[in-house]
Amino acid sequence: MSNILDKILAEKEKEIEMLKSAALRPIGSEKRSFLSHLQNAVELAVIAEFKRASPSRGDINMHRDPVSQALSYAQNGAAAVSVLTDQSFFKGDFKDLTLVKEAVKIPVLCKDFMIDETQIIRAEHAGADIILLIAAALNRKRLQELHQFAQELGFDVLVEVHNQAEAESAINIGAKLIGINNRNLTTFHVDIAKTEELAPIIKNSRAYVISESGLKTSEDIVRVKHAGANGILVGEAFMAADGVSEMFDRIKRSGKEHSSV
Repeated sequence: MSNILDKILAEKEKEIEMLKSAALRPIGSEKRSFLSHLQNAVELAVIAEFKRASPSRGDINMHRDPVSQALSYAQNGAAAVSVLTDQSFFKGDFKDLTLVKEAVKIPVLCKDFMIDETQIIRAEHAGADIILLIAAALNRKRLQELHQFAQELGFDVLVEVHNQAEAESAINIGAKLIGINNRNLTTFHVDIAKTEELAPIIKNSRAYVISESGLKTSEDIVRVKHAGANGILVGEAFMAADGVSEMFDRIKRSGKEHSSV
């Protein structure tokens, strides 16, 4: 199977050249803190995602409105909204992010493949509060540089990892918010055991753990909560459903029924 991550990153290089020609500058906007929410949270935090499509799934829901979807997320108790902004592979748009930021009062995550400072500045212009850095897409030096740059602009930074080496890199750069992607970005294989493997390592560093991808059932939610996850990121399950209330209820019930874990 071809490596989709390499294809995405090659496309990002083209986008970056266009962004640099636009000469965007940081705007120093005030940002909503997701980390502050986690510091005071007593329940599993939910980052609910707006995602029209993905390379692994194809089209998920091309016609859903980002504003109504985000408002539904917020009304049902989401702690943050994630918005896919990659256009070439996920059919996203930065306009979606801006519309969502204007509609809700909770933090908004720019979900993209960040490999350059200009992308972080673009996310700031669109209204993002949180950005994603994917350890598999960056060497250690660039991961640290982009993490520091984003923090200096006031962003919360979600560093995504998939194996122990990446988790250790995230810990070593001082990341306080680390996402464990249960989906292998090369093979697309999803395994919830990935959170169970890596969460204890991350928890020892006192960073917050977010479990990402493949979370659909109550059993999935209980497993990652038991492993030590402070939150979950859910996209396809919400976008493919007729409504989001049932999934939120399932998450809440799972937390209450297993509150001792």
